[in-house]
Amino acid sequence: MKRQFTAGAIALVLATVAHAQVLDKQQLLERETFWQNRDFDWFQANIPFFECPDKDITTTYYYRWELVTRHICYGSPNSGYSFTEFANRPFWSGAYGAISCPAGHQIYEVRWLHDPRYVRDYLRYWFRTPGAQPRNYSFWAADAAWATHLVQPHREFILDLLPDLIENYQAWMRRQWVPEMGLFWQLGHDDGMEFDINAQQTRDILRGGQSLRPSFNAYMWADARAIGEIAQLAGDSETAARYRATADGIKQQVQKHLWDPQRQFFFPMSNQRHEKDGHVVEKHTLTYQTGQYAGSPHGRELHGYVPWAFNMLDAGFEAAWKFLMDDDYFYANFGPTTVERRDPLFVLKSGCCWWAGQSWPFATTQTLKAMGNVLQHYEPQHITREDYTHLLHKFAVTHRKDGKPYIAEAVHPHTGSWDGHDMHNRSEHYFHSGFTDLVITGLVGVQPSDGDALTIHPLAPDTWAYFALDDLPYRGHRLAVVWDQTGQRYGLGSGLHVLVDGRPVAASPTLAKLTVNLPPQVEVPLPSEVRINYAVNNDGDWFPRLSASHVGSGSSLAWANDGQFRYDIRPVNRWTTVDSDQASDWFAVDFGAPRPIDTVKLYLLDDGQDVIAPARLELEYHHGAAWKPVPSQQCSPPQPMGRRPNTITFPVLEIERLRVVMHHAEGGRSGLTEFEAWGPGELPYTPARPPAGNLAFNAGDEDYPKASASHSDRFGGAPARAIDGKIIYQATPMNRWTSYESPDDADWLEVDFGEPKEVGRAVLHLYDDRGGVQPPADYAVQVWSGQAWREVQVASRIPEKPTGSMANTVTFSPVTASKVRIIFTHQGRAKSGVTELEIWRQ
Repeated sequence: MKRQFTAGAIALVLATVAHAQVLDKQQLLERETFWQNRDFDWFQANIPFFECPDKDITTTYYYRWELVTRHICYGSPNSGYSFTEFANRPFWSGAYGAISCPAGHQIYEVRWLHDPRYVRDYLRYWFRTPGAQPRNYSFWAADAAWATHLVQPHREFILDLLPDLIENYQAWMRRQWVPEMGLFWQLGHDDGMEFDINAQQTRDILRGGQSLRPSFNAYMWADARAIGEIAQLAGDSETAARYRATADGIKQQVQKHLWDPQRQFFFPMSNQRHEKDGHVVEKHTLTYQTGQYAGSPHGRELHGYVPWAFNMLDAGFEAAWKFLMDDDYFYANFGPTTVERRDPLFVLKSGCCWWAGQSWPFATTQTLKAMGNVLQHYEPQHITREDYTHLLHKFAVTHRKDGKPYIAEAVHPHTGSWDGHDMHNRSEHYFHSGFTDLVITGLVGVQPSDGDALTIHPLAPDTWAYFALDDLPYRGHRLAVVWDQTGQRYGLGSGLHVLVDGRPVAASPTLAKLTVNLPPQVEVPLPSEVRINYAVNNDGDWFPRLSASHVGSGSSLAWANDGQFRYDIRPVNRWTTVDSDQASDWFAVDFGAPRPIDTVKLYLLDDGQDVIAPARLELEYHHGAAWKPVPSQQCSPPQPMGRRPNTITFPVLEIERLRVVMHHAEGGRSGLTEFEAWGPGELPYTPARPPAGNLAFNAGDEDYPKASASHSDRFGGAPARAIDGKIIYQATPMNRWTSYESPDDADWLEVDFGEPKEVGRAVLHLYDDRGGVQPPADYAVQVWSGQAWREVQVASRIPEKPTGSMANTVTFSPVTASKVRIIFTHQGRAKSGVTELEIWRQ
């Protein structure tokens, strides 16, 4: 099966297009001071490089690529790579933390990475991964797939995806198509806009009611158009014609029904009648045509610009753009605002998600994308190239907190403050928008197309003395676009220059539109060899299983093989040995079966405080009855370094148990944000089966054992989930029992075996969301004697203090019992929970 790209296959293709650099990559990376991820090798190999006179735009450009690395997630060997939105994985996210709402923005960004496995895996993820949720929110999936194909073309890949894209579109039609209007309805909440001004006129001010929204219908137009293009590529003219006709119909209906000529803007149209506080919003009326504010000249929301983000509209609607740069409407120092400023429902909230005024990076991205398209493809009268650069600069400086690059969910449009919108351990460094694509396609003006003719239409101002975009992957080639007023900076002569694979192919004395004829496309091949990270475990399987000599406070073993790496102290994603009294500690993984391993990556922490890179590492495997050094190790870098992967390679070795011994450096202790163990394999991958002997395990197909509890939360935290063999410490997918909202100071979880069993050990995998559910202050183990409950005689507890997101093991004198009960004494106002309870004979 074709899931992963091998390094050799990619290197083979990229070697054919190697060329001299216009920009000094190492110098540009070292010029920036914000880096948490210092894996400069990865950046040099994967991202296009850029510089311009606007230092804020340049810094934000590189910060946004580091932001991508914070959100890369290797979810499982079968799904490959995906991307998260939040720093953590909130309960409403899908498998491995992905959320469809920002996926279109994310795909437009990561399509520009040199290694196409990231974007291709992510596209496939949405339709081939159990637990993915492609229609929980609006998502221009087919358009994003086609946009990727224009940059990283591969016929076999995109045609393989076509049936999924068609089924996804038809599922939207079955659920949300309005035949009499020829448009789709969507809820404001599910369009990413909670508490918008139309929702506030309904009784459900969070979600709102069904609306024929210009944004969502633009997405569905773009998807229909993309499916038509892919079907034509497949030679299916009938399907291509059908979807092109659907797209044409949507465009005509949006222009006919959602444009208000008096207010010169696109508005949502209610698809339902709503009554609230004695006011009625009538069905099929636009914002403020009926309801409490009927006749208001306002009601404009930033998402009214979205149709231009896809080049959807005919000419003649450009008057809407006169509102964008006007501070009586959308313009603000850290804007634009989501709603025009004089709207009667305009409000700035200090808490999350009121899209009725706050500036929203998601919408700012769409607006800049739309603005660039208008400047490049229409005849604008109200905006200029200088406006584009000005607004992009505003967006760049908005990416700051305490003077450092940063982005969260929403920003105060007048002060630039993220306060109230950067929730602790959730919204920091939030990947819900785009920026690098705006630089590439807008500022520099690279206009992807399906063919060998490429248009370069820069929106950078003529006053700039220089800019350069170098090592841009495009249709199997490497592009450079260079502007140099004097010709002295880059040594290519004055003017605008385009280079393909290091060779000049076009030039202009001014910043004018250029058409470039490229060599024929070169497809990066699909992999001939599958590479698997055998250490990852996001599905709660028994194996691979982690252990360590010490788990530092505030850290968790579970974060060391969750497929993500982040070097920040906050948000947390780390295992550490903080507070260890040993000179060295070890971290181990048990694969449950021999696995062919040839590469280990240790993403070492170095936060300059308690956790620093170890002085020395020893990689060992368990052979027979002892640990032995892995033979013929090659380490890069030679000495352990933090905030980058430390890669150890060796000839393929069948390994069942692997560990790294970390000899701590003076002045700190060691830690990891991720541990990877790579080798060749086959897909689909199946983890090793759990060992026999867990008396509490029930996959759900037996009457016994069975679980019960004194209290269970109302969100699905059923006792049966605590004995199903799945250990998942993340919020999603939900696989746990909790006593959340219990009125009591203590609660119990019980396992009934149905008959007497000899027991002597319990393992509690405690759930901890650092909020309403936390590790208990204490716990006790009781057994049922047949007549009464009695407490066991404890021999040991590891760790002694109950600790969340890890195994808590208690051993006791063997006893025969038909039931085992764990009594949790809650910690303060928080309640207790477990993702899995194991009971063993010994």
